Formats: sequence, structure tokens, C-alpha cells
Amino acid sequence: MKLTIYYDGQFWVGIVEIVQEGKLKAFRHLFGKEPKDSEVLHFVYHQLTGLISQAEKEGLSVKAEANKRINPKRLQRLVSKEMKTAGMSTKAQQAIKQELDAKKAMKKRLNKQQRDIEKEQKYLLRKQKAKEKHRGK
Repeated sequence: MKLTIYYDGQFWVGIVEIVQEGKLKAFRHLFGKEPKDSEVLHFVYHQLTGLISQAEKEGLSVKAEANKRINPKRLQRLVSKEMKTAGMSTKAQQAIKQELDAKKAMKKRLNKQQRDIEKEQKYLLRKQKAKEKHRGK
């Protein structure tokens, strides 16, 4: 699991990237103003599990990286390089987009069902009124 916090020009944003069983899932959390360490810890301990459990899609396929020992100096260079590059990876962007599309499709499906139910109710009410008028009441 990887949490990247960066400033996008207007707000502080946190990107959580999780690789499980060869699938990348990415989630975006808006912090607003610059988060303090206590706010980040509160997010990790209390809100992160809820954010992860809301996942609609299974994620994008990625190759699993081999867990081999990295030279400490190389690791330090990699960390400093990542600190300089602000933002999220394109895979993370794709995973977030896929999640957003899935939520949008689910909402669209639920709205259509609700409209169909309302339409059916209006039709039945109209038929019942016509039947009452026909009987002369």
C-alpha cells in the first residue's frame, strides 16, 4: 500500500495505491488545506478502510514486483526522485477513472429503475381512474 500526498495547485490530495493479487486499485482523498501528521494518521486509521471497502471494480492488472533487497543509497535516490515528482502515476489515474465510471454506471442503473417504477405507478393510477370513470362513479 502506498499513500502519496501532493498539492495539485488548489488542494492537498492523497492518492492511495494498493496492489492485491496482481491488481492495482487507486483511491483519491481530498484533504483540502495542508494536512498535519495527526490528520494523516486519522485518515489512515479511521477513513482508509471505508474508502477501500467502497471499491466497485477489481482494479487494473499490473506485474508484481520482485521483493529483492535494494541498496540503501539507491533506495534513498528513488525516494528523493519520488518526492520531486508530484502527482499520481498513470496507472493510478486509470484505476481511479475506472472506479468513477463504475460508480457512475451503478447510479445510472439505479436511477433508471426508479424512473421505471414511478412510470409504472403513474400508469396504474391512470388506468384505475379511467376504470372508475367508466363505471360512472
